[in-house]
Amino acid sequence: MQLYVYIGHDGPRGAELRKTVRDRHIAHIETLDATGRIRFAGPLRDEAGDPCGSLIVFEAENFAAAKAVAESDPYAVEGVFASVDVHGSQAIFPQPNT
Repeated sequence: MQLYVYIGHDGPRGAELRKTVRDRHIAHIETLDATGRIRFAGPLRDEAGDPCGSLIVFEAENFAAAKAVAESDPYAVEGVFASVDVHGSQAIFPQPNT
């Protein structure tokens, strides 16, 4: 499996919509987490500490599968995110203890 990074950037109604969509978003992430594929997931925060997006680092079979995970997130579907970026990545650090 390859490593992917998915970044969702909140739109102008992100803060408002987050409140009504959050439970479905968390369920979506929990389903992915149950497969053991998530390496890191959490909110992005602006300078004031308010949520302004999400960052998820996870494993997927290929780019199409990674993009499908991102695009099916309720935050993406329901308009919390104005945009979603998906990128392949590679873990270099932290290095395993030898």
